[in-house]
Amino acid sequence: MDAISEFLQPYKGIVSAAAGICTVAQFFSGAFVCNDIRKAGSAEKFPFLPFIGGMVFSVLGLQYGVILRDETMIPVNLFGLALNIVYVCFFYLYTPPHLKNRIWGQMGIGGAFSAAVVAYVQWEDEDKVETRFGLILTALMVYMISAPLFDLGTIVRNKSVEGLPFPIIFSGTVVSFLWLLHGLIINNTIVVFQNLFFFVLSAFQLSLFAIYPSKPTQDAAKKAQ
Repeated sequence: MDAISEFLQPYKGIVSAAAGICTVAQFFSGAFVCNDIRKAGSAEKFPFLPFIGGMVFSVLGLQYGVILRDETMIPVNLFGLALNIVYVCFFYLYTPPHLKNRIWGQMGIGGAFSAAVVAYVQWEDEDKVETRFGLILTALMVYMISAPLFDLGTIVRNKSVEGLPFPIIFSGTVVSFLWLLHGLIINNTIVVFQNLFFFVLSAFQLSLFAIYPSKPTQDAAKKAQ
């Protein structure tokens, strides 16, 4: 990996800037959901976990950037945290009164988890924290990114990718590839394998759009009835 890192060094500024810009652009995907909520007039039928998850990952990503002293990860995750706070406030504003307590509960769980992980970082051995925290962050991100594949059986059975968020999957493929290059440049094994896994997983999901149509075929639709 050292040879690859040395080869890519001249492109460090370009790759880092591209990774940061594309990640920030990806953060704005939540704005489309907020617009749908505004049109519906209520957030009752929309999932809250992506928003609170975005806040948690931004906090942890910011902490990881501090650990690595990475000049790209820190500002990107600061911006992501600020934007996700806006999304959470917007979601709460459109949440019906009878569901607000549940929202507070989920925010409490997310906040407590983030605080616990950040506290762990302060306690952990400096020689081990980079690897162990990276593994924790990777495990959480694997769960979030692989979530659409939980319905893989339904996709194959219906021969349709209806319901899969193409813009999010496409942007995730691009972003993970750029961060993979960034990891190679800074010669960080955790960042490399983390984003290599995400890239492969996202690329696999993206390939489903080339295999299946966006709407179920008539035969598949009849079987599903």
